[in-house]
Amino acid sequence: MRPVALAERSQELLDGLPHGWRRARLELAVDEPDEADRAATILGPAAPGRYGNRFVLNVYGGPERLGTSPDLARRVLRRLDAEGIRGRLRVVATEGTEAVEPAPEEYGPTEGYRRQPTRPTRAMATAWEALTETLPPDWSHLYAEISLDSSDYLERAALLLAPANPLRPDGAPTTLRFRAARVLGYGISAGMARRCLERLDSEGITGRVRVLRVVSEYRPVATQGPVWRIDGRSL
Repeated sequence: MRPVALAERSQELLDGLPHGWRRARLELAVDEPDEADRAATILGPAAPGRYGNRFVLNVYGGPERLGTSPDLARRVLRRLDAEGIRGRLRVVATEGTEAVEPAPEEYGPTEGYRRQPTRPTRAMATAWEALTETLPPDWSHLYAEISLDSSDYLERAALLLAPANPLRPDGAPTTLRFRAARVLGYGISAGMARRCLERLDSEGITGRVRVLRVVSEYRPVATQGPVWRIDGRSL
């Protein structure tokens, strides 16, 4: 079976999205890492996010022209095809519809294609907002964890989360933790945490966010709050 061209594959993926989609994130993993820099130059007009040999294209399908048009995405991918740069293209997230994109088929340079199941992706900023709404109304501060879907995201995610002063636990290449405070205590504000997560979403960095510990009904006296002891460290 012949390999499928990236431009053709992008058309198949976009045509297969649910009706009413407004934005889709396409991830391209270049097969040969040595060709990643050349691919970055060709993809430049589409303003992709990059993580090593992986690129994320934000393609819009609705009236809000935030990202790359489907036509421009196809044009730059067609140039990759013309240059003989091979890779695997998949949809990692969609916006504007409650339906989740189908499991993508990842195409390789020689074996044709293989189907690999994926799980639904939810914007982390939206998940964070939903989490904070479930907390007690008098919550003061918390300790949260982000589990990234790929270790390739770690370096860029840490940079985008810099205002939150994230901590990576030992031996956890896909995990970042941070503190957030609503009224009192250490950490960034819940609103700033949401903005940091929006930055991850905008670059196609996917994962899950959860609250590990939370303090509520808190009335400190001459102190900012308790010290948590986690993994042998004081936080």
